[in-house]
Amino acid sequence: MTVPQPPAPLPGARLLFSLDPAVSQLNHGAFGTVPLPVQRAQQRLRDEMEANPHRFFSRGLVERLGHARRHLAGFLGADPEGSALVGNTTTGVAVVLQSLRLRPGDEVLITDHCYGAVALSVHRECQRTGASSRVLPVPLSATDEEIVESFRAGLRPGRTRLLVVDQLTSATARLFPVAAIVGVAREQGVPVLVDAAHVPGMLPVTVESIGADFWVGNLHKWGFAPRGTALLAVRPPWRERIEPLTVSWEQESGFPARVEWQATLDYTGWLAAPVGVYTLRNLGVERVREHNAALAAYGQRVVGDALGVAPTHLPDPGGPAVAMRLIPLPPGMATTVETAKALRDRIADRLATELAVMAWGGRGWLRLCGQVYNSAEEYERLAVRLPPLLAQR
Repeated sequence: MTVPQPPAPLPGARLLFSLDPAVSQLNHGAFGTVPLPVQRAQQRLRDEMEANPHRFFSRGLVERLGHARRHLAGFLGADPEGSALVGNTTTGVAVVLQSLRLRPGDEVLITDHCYGAVALSVHRECQRTGASSRVLPVPLSATDEEIVESFRAGLRPGRTRLLVVDQLTSATARLFPVAAIVGVAREQGVPVLVDAAHVPGMLPVTVESIGADFWVGNLHKWGFAPRGTALLAVRPPWRERIEPLTVSWEQESGFPARVEWQATLDYTGWLAAPVGVYTLRNLGVERVREHNAALAAYGQRVVGDALGVAPTHLPDPGGPAVAMRLIPLPPGMATTVETAKALRDRIADRLATELAVMAWGGRGWLRLCGQVYNSAEEYERLAVRLPPLLAQR
């Protein structure tokens, strides 16, 4: 089988970023990268804040935050009045968990694809309240129909107080049929929290149509927002039950202001976040999505071939629209979180390449991303240099 051709670069896109040209950044999904126009917009806001902090914080900031939220919610198809800006997806998850007021005998159900920090948050809240957590295994090769049925069988009505499910998983780049899963859970009376950390900007989404009780996604990954920008959307029956992690002066204002207002945070990232959406739209949202997904698929094939992985063994659990791809590592390599991090750092130090190394399902995986600042040559260079490095183990 021939290797697919890489997509043509988007003219001028690389110049929008202040990345070190000596390093290949193939892990956009981890921390995102803030375009220069967004950096400058945030710096202007910081200058305004430092010129007169009292005026910045005490006159109209709540309204400005509401304006930014409405812009971002509109981009994601969420109800602006039923959404709140939060620092990241894990913060949104923590807000929901502590608002549920779990009790002994309650259960939170997650999957084995769950993001590590989210799983730790669930575990901590269950320990604190006397509830329990349970992990539902979902095979990487499962079809959408099989996934939905596994959730149908795995829920325990009357005991399962919350189902936490990824829309697009971090560890495995698996796209879950969340709308269908939400439908099954609603039949059984189980609320659903959708972790959509990687969705905003990468995939088209209409949050309202998913119907989840809680949905939270980062805009600082694929939405070009400053880091620390996420949106938590909450269905109407739950809104007045949502409590912030820290009580501040907007507590009596209700949701979403009581969650957004956290005293003297640096709100400039949230205020500048709409410029990230504007930058994405200027490039062409669909054009960026198609480019990134095609580039990630090309990188997966080139690097996979270099590692001797047959094309039929290169997983594609997210489908053609996902800009993150997995490559299985040789058996026995990077099978734990610790050894995966060590390999990631060795690749970064010796090959000047930042990528994700994941330990999942008893084996190690490389996760490659595609973004408009990447080039086909970066994956080709990695394909040449990575096999000798792995052979040194």
